[in-house]
Formats: sequence, C-alpha cells, structure tokens
Amino acid sequence: MTLQQLRYVDAVAACGSVNDAAKRVFATQPTLTEAIRNLEEELRMAIFTRSNRGMSLTREGEEFLASARQILDDAARIQEKYSGKAVRRAQFAVSCQHYAFAVEAFMEVVRSNGADSYDFTLRETVTSEIIDDVARHRSEIGILYLSNRNERAIQMILRKEELVFEELFAAKPHVFLSRKHPLAKKRTISPGDLDAYPYLTYEQGTENALYFAEEVMPAIDRKKNIRVRDRATMTNLLMGLNGFTIASGAHAKAYNPSIVSVPLRLDDTIRVGLIRRSGIPLSSQGEAFAAAVRERLSRK
Repeated sequence: MTLQQLRYVDAVAACGSVNDAAKRVFATQPTLTEAIRNLEEELRMAIFTRSNRGMSLTREGEEFLASARQILDDAARIQEKYSGKAVRRAQFAVSCQHYAFAVEAFMEVVRSNGADSYDFTLRETVTSEIIDDVARHRSEIGILYLSNRNERAIQMILRKEELVFEELFAAKPHVFLSRKHPLAKKRTISPGDLDAYPYLTYEQGTENALYFAEEVMPAIDRKKNIRVRDRATMTNLLMGLNGFTIASGAHAKAYNPSIVSVPLRLDDTIRVGLIRRSGIPLSSQGEAFAAAVRERLSRK
C-alpha cells in the first residue's frame, strides 16, 4: 500500500468516476484503475462497487477512506512542516438547512485552519440533498431538524443510508416576522392568527414530501404560500410583504435585527442536529466544525 494509491482512492471517492479522478490527480485512467485494483487485491476487500453510473464506496470502503484521509492529512502536515510547502489542500464540506449558526461555525473553521491552501464547501440546500450529500461522501456533515411530524420518516431514511443524527439543541416553534408586522408585539401566536398573511417556506426541489420541509407547520394548511430558496430572499419578503415563517426561536438575533420571533402555540418540538456516517470518525476539520457549532450554540 502506497500514499499514491490512497490519493487515488480519495480522488475516486470525491469524484465518483475514474475519468474525473484521473484528471484531478494528473494520472491516466488505466494507471488509476490498476492501482486501485492492486490495492483491493492486497487488502482482500472491495473498496468500490462499479456500475454504469460510476464508482461508489462499499461499506468497508467507507471505513477505509476515513483512515486513508487521516493518513494523507498526517503525511501532508509532515511534508509541509519540513519542506515549507503545502502538498495537500485541506478539504471539508458541510450541507445544511438555512441556519445562521452553521455559517458562523463554518467561518470559524476557515479562519482557524491556518493552511496556505484549502478546498472547503458550505451548501445551504434542500433536506433530501443534505442526506444524499452525506451518504454519498459529498459532505462530511449535514445539519437538519427533526420534529414530531417528520422524525419517523427521516430516521428511517437515515438508518437506510447508515447515517446517525446527533442532537445539538431542542426548542419550541416560533413565528419569525418583521418588527413592523401587526402580530410582532403579541406574546404568543396561534396558527389561526396567521391566516391573513403569506407563509414563507423553503422550496424543496423535486422532493415535495412533507417530512422534507424545513418548517414544522405544513404549507398545505395555509391559504397563502410563497416558497423561496435562500435566506436573503426570505428576509426581504418577511419585511416587504408582512410574511412569516416558522423556525426555532433559540437563535432569532442571529437571523436579522429587523426580524423578531414570537412563540407559536403548536404542540411540537424542533430538534436540530448534525448527521454523519455511522461508525466513521470525523476528520480534523469535521471535528473542528462540530466543536465550533456547539460553542456557538452555548453562547445563545
């Protein structure tokens, strides 16, 4: 087993195909294919499954990749220390629902990384893609929420994909609206109080199942619905249309100073947590991100 073989495995896992991986590591396809086949024969296990759609990691391959990346990171740090040149860019990706604390934690990881070069990715995306990103190794960590309405379905999907949910915090649902909204000064709000106003929710692409929604109150129960894709648009419409959305009230100040949150009289609990691959240790960047998230939440 050589470092070059580990680099090839890492590249194929990231790209999903030998063709793209070969370009990434400046090797020919036959060279890369033979190197991985020789490694599998040496280890007496299949690292990848091959299909017309490309190459995907086996369960044993997932465990092997986690160890391989740790070795590559350690080797890169040693080479950088004594040669003074970065030989491997730090890599990390996280996929999440639209949470300001996740963005803050991501920035903290970037600032504290210290490497001369890195390749980090933050995806604010739809729920189904968060799960798929982590399951397919496009992201190391995902962040989403569970509630009474969606927990059974989401947990079933996570078990199928061999992912685990680790709770970060739990909170009651709150209504987010502009400080100038007619309901902004109420101590609590009932679902019926909101009938006259547009309900803003995050669009979920082609996956329209209720359990993928980011909001605990289903849009089908509302008369006026507007779907958006990003937080900036959400904020503008909350302020410009007297709209509202439903989220955890635990972090309202991080959302926008012009937005307030009011408790919603709804018998449910929002449990926000991170998802990760079961039995696979986090990278140093993954551990740093998880620690940064928890540290940020402890300040709220």
